[in-house]
Amino acid sequence: MRKILVWSALAIVIALVVAAAGYWAYWSMYARFQPTVITRNQAEIQELLDSASWVSEGGGGTPLYVVGWRDCGACRDYETEEFPLLRAAGVDPRVVIIARPDREGMAQSTAAERATVAEIWLTRDWTLYQRWTATPSRNWTAAGIPPADGNMARSAVVEAGRDFQQRLESLLRASGVRGMTYPLVLWRDRDGFLKVCACSDARSFAFIRDDLGAEDNLPQPAPTGPVGPDSPTAPLPYPDVNGDQPDTLPTIPPVQESGGTAPGAGTPPARPAGPPTPRDPPTPRQEEDTVFYR
Repeated sequence: MRKILVWSALAIVIALVVAAAGYWAYWSMYARFQPTVITRNQAEIQELLDSASWVSEGGGGTPLYVVGWRDCGACRDYETEEFPLLRAAGVDPRVVIIARPDREGMAQSTAAERATVAEIWLTRDWTLYQRWTATPSRNWTAAGIPPADGNMARSAVVEAGRDFQQRLESLLRASGVRGMTYPLVLWRDRDGFLKVCACSDARSFAFIRDDLGAEDNLPQPAPTGPVGPDSPTAPLPYPDVNGDQPDTLPTIPPVQESGGTAPGAGTPPARPAGPPTPRDPPTPRQEEDTVFYR
């Protein structure tokens, strides 16, 4: 009886360990990358997104909002890798750019960044956003853009972006979203449910593509003309592998020289009439103790 209890307890412990390991593997490799369905405050979140000064290239009917800042590496990766795939599926990616507030007295944005954020929020200029993100941060001086620091109106625009970020995070936490990492991507799936993804990891990207019906790769361009047996052009002849020679061979034209005449067409070069006349051998001549020949 005691052995039965010991083996039963051991089996229960092993089963719990296996179940815990399976759940950990499921969570760490799959579940934690899934988007979160927003079940509370949907209307407030949607109104907040619609009221933000987002920028977009346009061209799609399904909006998708991406919230981030200039030097967010994951934000740049998501825009570079996923925006072309989403646009091909009829999605309109909309970028909400913010300038992060100071933290513990340390500035997390530059004066040029705050000036550019204010300009983008006021003008919603997609071309300016593209030029800004294509330029390294250390080289961007916001030339020609009014500064936000010291300008009450433009400083208020920068603060409005920060208030948007704080309000959005508060509403998302109330809906059960944890781990507020960026970029924050929000969209409605094909059933109309509002979802959010803290997409700091590229393994989360595929879930958004699946929800919106986007392909994993861009379609390859079709060839310019038909190939194979349907091609209108005649195929090239195969080489003669049996050694058979055709009845007629094409005439090879003579090679033209630099003077414009073919070889052999002119006068042959002159040849000497006979062998050259031999010279007389030198005669000896004695001078003192040495014999010289000349």
